[in-house]
Amino acid sequence: MRIGQGYDVHRLCEGRKLVLGGLEIPYEKGLLGHSDADVLVHAIMDALLGGAALGDIGTHFPDTDAQYKGISSMELLQKVGELLAENGFLIENIDSTILAERPKLAAFRPKMEERIAAALGIEKSQVSVKATTEEGLGFTGKGEGIAAQAVALLSTVADYNLEDRLAGRECTGCQGCQKR
Repeated sequence: MRIGQGYDVHRLCEGRKLVLGGLEIPYEKGLLGHSDADVLVHAIMDALLGGAALGDIGTHFPDTDAQYKGISSMELLQKVGELLAENGFLIENIDSTILAERPKLAAFRPKMEERIAAALGIEKSQVSVKATTEEGLGFTGKGEGIAAQAVALLSTVADYNLEDRLAGRECTGCQGCQKR
């Protein structure tokens, strides 16, 4: 099993849509970035890529590449899911937190979880999205930006096949095993 963690932050500005977890959230400001600046999805992608030791989102989707200008982060998340599968990784669960003073996000969280799970081809029960304020402290507390953190637990296909893991080794039996 492997654990990955991700963090991202974007500045709030006028004239942009606010996209979080693949949803457009009604708000007077949006997040500034090369793509749709979905800070939650960016943190999740980095957690997944980090857990698999496959780099980070800047490695795979650089903000200097015109093909990613304005792209939906959900499209990029789908590509990360495909990359994990190609490398033999399975997503056990994702736990994430959005740090924002405003807007209030509780009503949107279930739909975010649903969209993230769908993009990755996993069950909604494997995705947790939480939101919190920072009580007026720091850049998020002052409403200057929004941040997100994520942790992902990954396993490999080999983790599920004991015969593959024991190939070439003699079984010594596990505690309680009848082969002991």
